[in-house]
Amino acid sequence: MKKTLKIALCGTLCLVLVAALMVWLKFGSLIKGAMSVEKLDDGLYYMEYTGDDGFDGLVEQGGAKTSGELTSYIINFLSQGYYKSEIKTKKTDYGCSTLAARTSDGNVLMGRNFDYPSALGMIIHTIPEHGYETITTFNMEFYEFGDDYKPEGFRNQYMALAGLFCALDGINEKGLAIADLVTGDSVQAHQNTDKPDMTTTVALRYMLNKAANVDEALKLLEGIDMHSDIGFGHHYAMADASGRSVVVEYVNNKMVVTETPAVANHYLCKENLNVGLKEGDDRYDRLCKRFEQAGGVMSVNQLTEAIESASQPEREGFLGTAWTMVMNLTNPSVTYYSRRHFDKPFTFSLKRKK
Repeated sequence: MKKTLKIALCGTLCLVLVAALMVWLKFGSLIKGAMSVEKLDDGLYYMEYTGDDGFDGLVEQGGAKTSGELTSYIINFLSQGYYKSEIKTKKTDYGCSTLAARTSDGNVLMGRNFDYPSALGMIIHTIPEHGYETITTFNMEFYEFGDDYKPEGFRNQYMALAGLFCALDGINEKGLAIADLVTGDSVQAHQNTDKPDMTTTVALRYMLNKAANVDEALKLLEGIDMHSDIGFGHHYAMADASGRSVVVEYVNNKMVVTETPAVANHYLCKENLNVGLKEGDDRYDRLCKRFEQAGGVMSVNQLTEAIESASQPEREGFLGTAWTMVMNLTNPSVTYYSRRHFDKPFTFSLKRKK
């Protein structure tokens, strides 16, 4: 009997180990990513993720033209096909500003403010199986996980993995930096051809995964159908390690590219120049003035001070600047400041692939 019991227990243990191995093979990277979440500051968290980020699968299925299609794919990926549901997404307007410049020793910098009524920022440092290493940021409040949601505790940390598929800004290991800003109007881009479909925030993630510079990013955009997120017009501020900086805008569903060191929340292309510019909003002019006074050459401190000057304070019903980024595109790294806490920097670096 003892021998029979021993055999039975050993058999059960083997089954348990096999089951555990199968679970780990399917969910190991996701579990490790969720467990890596840590709080940095009020409203700002950090996660590291290595492995299959699910992005190739999204592209292979033809992308997603709506937030509903995207969130269905996200749930399917995070559950590895064992659960299907919808995540509701929040739609509301937001601000932002960016500035790119060179340093005296030839480095290229880009600063970015993300301004929003309320925000729960998640920084995700991703090393995918296929694609470039990236550091991106997403506002987890875009997913309506609940008013009291915070990425704390395993369940909530696992939910935060939804941010793998969307980005509001970021930098990759090649020194390409991109930020999403609204254009100040409600004219949306919805291109409808036979190309893969992507929403604004998904396309940003796609470009950072696959493009080494501005030219490659623009080529990727030409190969997709763009669909505006959250019911507003958007434009991208882009810069790369060569020093090129542009804004990408959509006019009558056609992509328009304009060279510029600074971007805020109105159009800069000649076709729609200053559309969306609100009376009294001088952030773009303020950034351009700083850039011109410095002759386009700014130290890290100067660029940080310039982007800080365009940050927005908290007021009733508006958080103001949720996070600020100062990125080095020559030696890819990014320093974050949460909620105008410019005395509390958090710096992360990327490693270039040879």
